[in-house]
Amino acid sequence: MATPRELFWRLRARLSYTFARRLMGWPWMVRQPRSWAWMQGQFSRMAALGDVSAQSFYGHLLLFRGQGFGAREEGLRLLRLAAAAGDSKAAYQLGVQLLKGDTRQAADAQETARYWSQAAEAGHPLAARKLAELYRSGGPGLTPDEGQAERYDNRARQLGL
Repeated sequence: MATPRELFWRLRARLSYTFARRLMGWPWMVRQPRSWAWMQGQFSRMAALGDVSAQSFYGHLLLFRGQGFGAREEGLRLLRLAAAAGDSKAAYQLGVQLLKGDTRQAADAQETARYWSQAAEAGHPLAARKLAELYRSGGPGLTPDEGQAERYDNRARQLGL
């Protein structure tokens, strides 16, 4: 059971995170170094507290706007945590990154298919469409499978694509 003090700090973290997310809508605020540093601190704190939506959001933010290789790796780590907790956007983005590969890891279509199928089953329409294309053409470590391609094409249609 959490103490009143812990509950207060969690509430404070949640409110600060919500406020920082709202400030993202103000481009001039995002361009200010001090406010941007404060906002990143709030995103990081909520992600560290285990909030799945914060992990997904901050993971995407670090992946696409982070400075340096360490930020990219931390973004991928947060996306893995969010995907493991069931976040479909994080699972989709991990699949995209795994299919591209990088200097440290070769492209892996099997892992991509695993993440995209998780995202498609959670209701991500683009993941279902991309997975159908991947199964149709195959990829590094994945043989083409027309039956699976048809299954995910049907899923994409069910989801509105």
